[in-house]
Amino acid sequence: MTEFIFMETYNDMTKSDAIKVYKEIRDTKLKFIGFKDIGLPIEKLKELHSMMKKDGRTTFLEVVSASEKDTIRSTKVALELGVDYLIGGTYIESTLPLIKNTKIKYFPYVGKIVDHPCKLRGSIEEMVEDTKKVKKMGIPGINLLAYRYNADVEKLMEKVGDVGIPMIVAGSIDSFERVREMKKLDVWAFTIGGAIFDKKFVSNGSLKDNINAVLKEIK
Repeated sequence: MTEFIFMETYNDMTKSDAIKVYKEIRDTKLKFIGFKDIGLPIEKLKELHSMMKKDGRTTFLEVVSASEKDTIRSTKVALELGVDYLIGGTYIESTLPLIKNTKIKYFPYVGKIVDHPCKLRGSIEEMVEDTKKVKKMGIPGINLLAYRYNADVEKLMEKVGDVGIPMIVAGSIDSFERVREMKKLDVWAFTIGGAIFDKKFVSNGSLKDNINAVLKEIK
C-alpha cells in the first residue's frame, strides 16, 4: 500500500505555526507526518515531535540543507528528537556513521539537488546508478524529487523504481492525478506539504478536509 506523509512545511521550510497546525489536524487518520530541518527552532521541534509521538504517529525529518556541515547538524537534530525516518540529504558517507546502531531509517536523495526550494537535476541513468549504489550500501530506501525534475518524470520514476528499493516521492504532488500516479506506481510513500496548505484538493475546505481527501484517494 502506498502511504501519504503529510509535511508541515511550505516552500521547503517547516511552518512557523507548525504546532498550531498539528493541533488542528491531530484527529485525522494520518499515520505518517514530518517536517524539514529548517524553519523552526529546536525547542519548538521537540514540542511538536513529542506531540506526534504521543499520538502514535511515525515521524519524518527531511534534510534540505545544501552543505555537508548543515547536513551533519540536521542529522544530529534528528537523533536528538528521535524521529523514525531521516529523509533527504545528499552526504551519505557523512550521515551513516552518525545514525549507525540507531533505529532511524534513512532515505537519502538521489540525483543532483540544486537551489531552494530544491530541484532535481542530472540524467536518469545517473539517478539509477545512485539508487543502485544506495541499495548496495544496505540503506533501506531513497527519496526522489520526481516532480521537481526538468525532464521525463514518468520515465524517471519507472527506471528508478525498477531498481527495487523502497522509494519516497517528495515535492510538488499537488493534484489527485499525481496522487493516483503514486498509487499506480506502487511507490512506498509520497509527501505533500504546500499543496495541502494551498487547499489544492478541496479548495473551499479546511486543512483536515484536504488531508482526508488525499487519504481517501489512496485507500
